[in-house]
Amino acid sequence: MDRKKDLLKIAVAAREASRQLARTDTNRKNRALQKMAEGLEKESRKILAANRKDLGQAAAHGLSGAMLDRLKLNEKRIAEMASGLRAVAALPDPVGEIPEVWSRPNGLRVGRMRIPLGVICIIYEARPNVTSDAAGLTLKSGNAAILRGGSEAINSNLAIARVLQAALAGAGLPPAAVSIIPWTERELIGELLKLEELIDLVIPRGGEGLIRYVVERSRIPVIKHYKGVCHIYVAASADFDLAEKVILNAKVQRPGVCNAIETLLVDRKAAAAFLPRIAKKLKEARVELRGCPETRKHIPRIKKATEADWYAEYLDLILAVRVVDGLDPAVRHIEKYGSAHTEAIITRDYDEARRFVREVQSSLVLVNASTRFNDGGELGLGAEIGISTTRLHAFGPMGLRELTTQKFFALGEGQIRE
Repeated sequence: MDRKKDLLKIAVAAREASRQLARTDTNRKNRALQKMAEGLEKESRKILAANRKDLGQAAAHGLSGAMLDRLKLNEKRIAEMASGLRAVAALPDPVGEIPEVWSRPNGLRVGRMRIPLGVICIIYEARPNVTSDAAGLTLKSGNAAILRGGSEAINSNLAIARVLQAALAGAGLPPAAVSIIPWTERELIGELLKLEELIDLVIPRGGEGLIRYVVERSRIPVIKHYKGVCHIYVAASADFDLAEKVILNAKVQRPGVCNAIETLLVDRKAAAAFLPRIAKKLKEARVELRGCPETRKHIPRIKKATEADWYAEYLDLILAVRVVDGLDPAVRHIEKYGSAHTEAIITRDYDEARRFVREVQSSLVLVNASTRFNDGGELGLGAEIGISTTRLHAFGPMGLRELTTQKFFALGEGQIRE
């Protein structure tokens, strides 16, 4: 199969590019990022024309409204992509950073230094902006990227990649530092995932089906999150006005993203007063509610929640609601049904907030704030390449530092081991 040979050539070129990037100074990387941003703005018409072609084909194939929204580009979104690249250029370069040095009794000085991971393969669906985001983050962190977008965005991704590669060449860096797979056959993903001697890490971004497909086939370490089953717990002491504002934002602003809430937990002591008012606001926002028996006493005529609803990632205007007997049952519910993604508590009780933060083991735990903040840009990382719910190496949004590792070094004066 010729495609296998072509994939191998792409991976070999990316490996060679990664070696050059590991030696590249910060100023040159930043110049390349600035040129990438300028190129996106200059070539926006070509990118939008390619995107219109993708949108037409996607609509003809019956893609959902949420997927079409993820796929769609416009001048504003391209400007945001360019702004994102400039923001990455402005971030501190983690490569070469020495966070600690210590001395041994024999005089040997031992330290750790941040270094790039090498070649990172990102496999993603629908969102063409990932092409730009991933390229910027991997470049600044000294890694080469192999990008495999979904078939629904192939024209958009190729148009964006051409701009990015031209900018790299203009900055004196190898275009293979941002390699894109130009073929859409799904079986090629399996071939990519066998190249463990050339690719150091795989990051799948998309639905649970794609992520499980990658994990089951990969010989390469995978950073992943399967689902975003996110919760908000409203405690008895909660400020109801604050709770209402946070819940509406977390569910309604963008229901099709992984940091939107899927389950609302309410303390039994607050249920009678709070559930009718939040139900009114959610229904006005066209949210379908599914409740436990206790919830349905306070909110008549809503659907009965089943066991499957507590595990569900709806990615839609649907919310499961459960009444619980305080903090401990809320934490147990999250432990059983959650996906270690994002959880929040609404409370005015300081000790309760501290316990929730300490005991809930998700990648981001919030107090009196929306789950929508689990995002690299919102948390001050500048940007992110994805959110990891695997605790090994990275947990939560993955910014520049999460795309590096650390090596040890030792400085001696002739010491030998006795």
